[in-house]
Amino acid sequence: MAAPSPTTTHHRLLLPASTHRRAAALAPSTVRLPIRARTAHGARICAAAAPAASTASPPSSAAVAVEGKPTVLVAEKLGAAGLALLREFANVDCSYGLSPEELRAKISLCDALIVRSGTKVGRDVFEASGGRLRVVGRAGVGIDNVDLAAATEHGCLVVNAPTANTVAAAEHGIALLCGMARNIAQADASLKAGKWARNKYVGVSLVGKTLAILGFGKVGSEVARRAKGLGMHVIAHDPYASADRARAIGVELVSMEEAMTTADFISLHMPLTPATNKMLNDEAFAKMKKGVRIINVARGGVIDEDALVRALDAGIVAQAALDVFTKEPPAADSKLVLHENVTVTPHLGASTVEAQEGVAIEIAEAVTGALKGELAASAVNAPMVPAEVLSELAPFVVLAEKLGRLAVQLVAGGGGIKSVKVTYASARAPDDLDTRLLRAMITKGVIEPISDAFVNLVNADFTAKQRGIRISEERILMDGSPETPLDYIQVQIAHVESKFPSAISESGEITVEGKVKDGVPHLTKVGAFEVDVSMEGSLILCRQVDQPGMIGAVGSVLGEENVNVSFMSVGRIAPRKRAVMAIGVDEEPSKSTLTKIGKIPAIEEFVFLKL
Repeated sequence: MAAPSPTTTHHRLLLPASTHRRAAALAPSTVRLPIRARTAHGARICAAAAPAASTASPPSSAAVAVEGKPTVLVAEKLGAAGLALLREFANVDCSYGLSPEELRAKISLCDALIVRSGTKVGRDVFEASGGRLRVVGRAGVGIDNVDLAAATEHGCLVVNAPTANTVAAAEHGIALLCGMARNIAQADASLKAGKWARNKYVGVSLVGKTLAILGFGKVGSEVARRAKGLGMHVIAHDPYASADRARAIGVELVSMEEAMTTADFISLHMPLTPATNKMLNDEAFAKMKKGVRIINVARGGVIDEDALVRALDAGIVAQAALDVFTKEPPAADSKLVLHENVTVTPHLGASTVEAQEGVAIEIAEAVTGALKGELAASAVNAPMVPAEVLSELAPFVVLAEKLGRLAVQLVAGGGGIKSVKVTYASARAPDDLDTRLLRAMITKGVIEPISDAFVNLVNADFTAKQRGIRISEERILMDGSPETPLDYIQVQIAHVESKFPSAISESGEITVEGKVKDGVPHLTKVGAFEVDVSMEGSLILCRQVDQPGMIGAVGSVLGEENVNVSFMSVGRIAPRKRAVMAIGVDEEPSKSTLTKIGKIPAIEEFVFLKL
C-alpha cells in the first residue's frame, strides 16, 4: 500500500529582529567559489610584502612572506596597468627570463603565475609548487605552453585573456596578407640595398580572390570582416563554428577539403592541439591550388615547416607570411625564414600598445578574481560558463554544494560511496540548462567532508573518477515558466546506510532536495519527509512522534544552552504519526546539548549536520 503523501508544517520562531540571520544576496555578476582551503579565520597565509606601487615594470624581486596576501609571480613582461591592478590585491614578484630550474625553485612560494607564450608550464612546475599554485594566467589566447591535464589534476585553475588582443591579431593578419600580396618587405629591403627593381616585385590583387579562413573563432571572424572590406570572397572551415554567425558576416562555412582546394589565400587561426599539430603537411599542400598563399598568425606548430619549404620550392605555395614558428625564436639559418618568398615577423600579432595594455588588464582581473574565489569566465580547464549564466546560477551553485555536503554527512561511516545521482527539475529544455557547474559543486560537497582531498571546480570530475565515485545526472521537465533556471535539485546516494534512517527514500537511497527561495538555498525534502529550512549555519534533524509540545521541548533545550534557532520546519506523513523536524542553528550545540535533545521521550533519532 502506498504511503500517504507527506505534508509540511512550517513553524517560524518569533525572535527579536536583530537575532534573525539575514541572507546576503550574491553579487549579480560574481559567483564566489572556494578555490583553496582557508585558515580557521577565513584568511589564507601567503607570501607577500608588496613592492612599491610603481606602475613601471620592476626588476626581478624575491617574494617576502607576509600574512594575508597571496603572491603572484609574473614570469614575462606585463603592461603597467595590469601590474598596478595586481598590486592592489597581491604581492607581485616580477622575475623575467627564468630558466626552468629557477621557475621550479620559485613556484612553491607563489599562489599564481602569469606567463605569455615563452614560458613552459609543465607537470614539473605543478609538482614543484607543492599544491600551493592555485592559478596560472596566460596573457594571451593560446594555452599550448601550459599542461592543462597536470593543472587540472593539481586543482589549479588556468585562465587566459581571449578578447583583448583579438583586433590586434586580426589587423596583423591583414597586414601580412596585404604586405605579402604586394611584396612590401622584399621591395623595402631591395630599395634599401640600393636597387630599383620595379619589375621584380609585381604583386597580385586581392579583389575577387578567395580567402579561406581555417579556424573561425574571434580572430578568424575579425579577419573575415576586414577581408570582406577588401573585396575578397571569404570562406571558412571550423567544425565548431555557428553557420548563422558566419552568414551574418557574409562568410560561407565549407569542408576542409573545399577550403584547401579552392582558396587563393589561406589564413590560419586555430589553436595548437594534437588534432591540429602539423595539419598543413605534404598531403595538405598537395591538395591546394597551385600558387596559393599562406598566412599564419595562430601557432607555428600547425604547419609542418619542412613541408612548407618543399611546397614553396615546388611552386605549389607561391608565398607565405608567418608571424609564428614551431620553435621561437627560429634558428638563424632556418630555410623557411630565409626563403625569398616568405615574409616573417617575430610573433607580433598582439604587439600593439593598446593590445598589450588590454591583455595585461584582462589577465590581471582574471587572476585576482580567481584568487578571490570567483569563477573566471575565461577559465580554460573548468566548465566554460558565460557571465550571464554564472549570475543566474549563483544561488543554485551554493545550493548544489550544500546539498552534496548534507547528503554525505548522512552516510553512516562516511566511506564506500560509489554512486551519486543528481536530479535537476526545470521548465527549461535541456539545451538551455548548463549543469556542469552545478555538478562540479555537488561533487565538491560530497567528496571534501569524507577525504583529505581538496576539490574545486577545476578538478571535481577528475577527483570523483579517481575515487571511483560515479556522478550521474537526470533532468525532469516541469510545466511552467522557464524564467527561473531550476525548480529544485535532488541529490541521492545509493547502496549506503544512513546515520539518520529517515533520510532513506522509499527507493532505498539517501535523498535530500532543495530549492532557492528569494535568492537563499532551502532544504525542502529529507527522505520522504518534506521540510522547509534555510541552509545557513548548521542543521539538526530529528525524527519524532508527531504530538503537541515537540517544538517547544526542543526549542527550550537549545535556548537553555544559548543556541540561537534561525528557522524550524516540521514535515510529517500524517497527523499524529511520524514527523521530521529540521532546525537551523547559528551555533554548534555542545555534545551535552545534543544528548539532552536525544533524551526527549518522543525523539526517535536525530543528527547534527554542518552546512
